[in-house]
Amino acid sequence: MPQATKAFAGEPPVPRPTARSLFDWFHAVRFQTQALTRSLSPEDMVSQSMADASPVKWHLAHTSWFFDTFFLARFDRGYQPFDVSFRSLFNSYYDAVGPQPARARRSQSHPTLLRVLAYREFVNDRVSSLLSRLDGNRPEAFDVLMLGLHHEQQHQELILTDIKHALSLTPLRQSFGAPPAPRGLGRERLHFFARPEELAWVGAGSGADFSFDNERPRHRVFLEGHALGSRLVTNGEYVEFIEDGGYQRPELWLSEGYQLVQREGLRAPLYWDARDGQRVSFTLAGDQPLDPHAPVCHVSLYEAEAYARWAGARLPTEAEWEQSAERAPLDGNFVESGWLTPAPAVSIGEGRGPVQLFGDVWEWTQSAYGPYPRYRPLSGALGEYNGKFMVNQYVLRGGSAFSPRSHLRPSYRNFFPASARWQLSGIRLAKDLS
Repeated sequence: MPQATKAFAGEPPVPRPTARSLFDWFHAVRFQTQALTRSLSPEDMVSQSMADASPVKWHLAHTSWFFDTFFLARFDRGYQPFDVSFRSLFNSYYDAVGPQPARARRSQSHPTLLRVLAYREFVNDRVSSLLSRLDGNRPEAFDVLMLGLHHEQQHQELILTDIKHALSLTPLRQSFGAPPAPRGLGRERLHFFARPEELAWVGAGSGADFSFDNERPRHRVFLEGHALGSRLVTNGEYVEFIEDGGYQRPELWLSEGYQLVQREGLRAPLYWDARDGQRVSFTLAGDQPLDPHAPVCHVSLYEAEAYARWAGARLPTEAEWEQSAERAPLDGNFVESGWLTPAPAVSIGEGRGPVQLFGDVWEWTQSAYGPYPRYRPLSGALGEYNGKFMVNQYVLRGGSAFSPRSHLRPSYRNFFPASARWQLSGIRLAKDLS
């Protein structure tokens, strides 16, 4: 297991956290964030490879900024910030807080890495001190701290996706230090699990340990009869799509997707290449031979949709996915495995439900990212966390090999634009029953 993943935060606290349990989990999560960066040089941590990716240094600072801005400044009486200029320098998109640098220029923030690390220590110390003085009469403080911890876990995943993109552009396509994932020994036959039509509950319930506001409120939806693929689509199956001219067949594609294919000359998922006549994929272990049995990864919604049409299927809705996931154990290939890349499905037979619902790759759904019925964003600036992005994006479910296990749940809604490919995004098929 690589050095970056030797230690990891445990499960989150119970629904009614205590100051002690939050203290322990706070330090475990904060430790893990920096543990993920151990194999990186200072030069690696200031690199910004594209506008959609942020430097590791910025992630380290912004996750501290979140606790600084929303927890300490609100609940720590007489609090004096580490550096008042950080309020704007490391603001991501909270307009109610104030101005922020353009996303594409986050590498130009002036503080050194050492000063950012000092900022993290300062925030750690102040949060610890405040937690020692808080009691159960301040549930709103505990709620904000829980939100901050799950926010930091999101940025742990972003650290890995963003540094993967940066390392892939270096001439040597260098390794992050992760070991290669185990290779598949044989294809697990794809079949479909049928579900009859039903009136189903979706979303996070009031008894959940934690949920973001975009997962609430829990509500009912009517689901037509459908069937969900038993596992994720594999690299080998996606190669068949490519070799059948999938990227050159406009009838398979959404119009915007085919325009993107033509404009950018797309012919394969992101990070795929050829070496000496062999297909390879860039991973955090460097270039690796393409495993035909591992889940295909780094595809856009457009590619996932085109593949599904080619396969005579479709993408699931997020409600269909959630109904299967609610009955599944929260097991899978997460960041804790240390592989940091999707792995083949284990043998499952046909008597169980779908596998690989959690971990490996985020699964595109056909569902546009929007509010649930009776949705209410959080009050104040924290209301900008999710609600302002509910336009022109699609929902992904399930987590990835970069996700912490304790961060995931069946109701979790991730979201990205249809063109996004740098995330660990993949495909599960669905079908109508009639």
